[in-house]
Amino acid sequence: MRKIICLAFLLLGLGGCVVGPKYKRPVIQVPDKYYTEASPQSSSLADAPWWELFKDPVLQDLIREALKSNYDVATAAARVEQARAQAGVARSAYAPQIGYGVDITGLRVPVPFERTDTYYGYNFNLSWELDLWGRIRRLNEQQRALFFASEEVQRGVWLSLVADVAQAYFELRALDAQLDITKETGQSFQETYELFGKKVGGGAASGLETSRAEGALANILAQVPDLERQIIAKENQISLLLGKNPGQIPRGSSLADQNDLDVIPAGLASTLLERRPDLRQAEQELIAANASVGVAKANFFPVLSLTALLGGVSPELSGLVSSGTQWAVAGGLAGPLFTGGRLKSQYRAVLAQRDQAQLFYEKSVTQAFGEVSTALAAHQLLAQSLKEQSRSVRSYQDSVRLSNLRYDTGFASYFEVLDAKLDLFPAQTALILYDLDRKAALVELYKALGGGWKLSDAEWLNKAASNPPQHP
Repeated sequence: MRKIICLAFLLLGLGGCVVGPKYKRPVIQVPDKYYTEASPQSSSLADAPWWELFKDPVLQDLIREALKSNYDVATAAARVEQARAQAGVARSAYAPQIGYGVDITGLRVPVPFERTDTYYGYNFNLSWELDLWGRIRRLNEQQRALFFASEEVQRGVWLSLVADVAQAYFELRALDAQLDITKETGQSFQETYELFGKKVGGGAASGLETSRAEGALANILAQVPDLERQIIAKENQISLLLGKNPGQIPRGSSLADQNDLDVIPAGLASTLLERRPDLRQAEQELIAANASVGVAKANFFPVLSLTALLGGVSPELSGLVSSGTQWAVAGGLAGPLFTGGRLKSQYRAVLAQRDQAQLFYEKSVTQAFGEVSTALAAHQLLAQSLKEQSRSVRSYQDSVRLSNLRYDTGFASYFEVLDAKLDLFPAQTALILYDLDRKAALVELYKALGGGWKLSDAEWLNKAASNPPQHP
């Protein structure tokens, strides 16, 4: 027994060997700056917490409620706990496994004379695999990386949820603005139609003018219920994000009054790998895949295990202890000789999975740079579109005002007024949509940059449950 124990400690001392490749982050060609960026800056929009970007108090309350009650958030938290437990399962393989057993055995002997005996037994057993080749260490490395990946998934869910709620809220406010303009335009056409109806009765207007006025009015009024339908659908979408049944959503600032930025610091491109949770998740999954290569390689080598047993057997329950104890200690060495290529095929499969994980990581990084550049360009260029569309709306408003003056003084027909109003309405709608697209680009850019990456998990959850301090 002493020899076996000494051999075990000797092999434990030699157990520093860990087969399989050590993880090295793939070499990524990081651009000096983003494609649409004039000059790189060290500061980044992602450094700011979400409540400093979205300043509407109503929107902030909606985001907090979503972070507290959203179904995807709860699911991600449960998956983190699952990964934590699985990492604990892998870690338990370091320790000896100790168990116990109790049994009662009945024995009947027919010859040379009939006899029935009953034996009572108990035992304590121990088994311990010595990690000579690092198989258990690689398993722990794999499960630990998967646990870290699940945490990054959770942070990614938080960030995506903040962006989704803000995006949906902006879309709701845009629909509200379109509905207001549509109703206002419809009211204008209603008054004109009623006026021409009176003029036709008095012979001061033609049926053609009345028909045009009625057609324009009906065209506008047809859009009101459709916009109301879209508003209800958008409110239901936000309700789902909040984890509650469909219902009305409170409103705060109008779309035009929502916070926006003229200049956005994107930060150094090289730091994007550390900020975005999806990229950190992809790297942890690559680490896990790399560790699984070590596990597959260790399967080629023999496994050394120690087993021990201590117990007793007695024909009488009262004499189970006094009758003496039995013990056994053994060391075993088991390894593969011929598996028909199974181990080799498993190893090749794991290598291919590792290569896939690396390619996915590299693709994710490249895609991330593209997403930031796209959102940056959208926010910058949509500012020009918004400016030009604002000028268009002002011009059409002047056109409506001047055409009304010309009509009142008898220098123009009603068709000139009608055409001016019909040109103004789509221009106002386009202005709202350009404003929405620019604010959506800001939301997308915040998400693409890994916004809120400096927040700890506790800060995310605390801000979700209580009012955050107002920062200057």
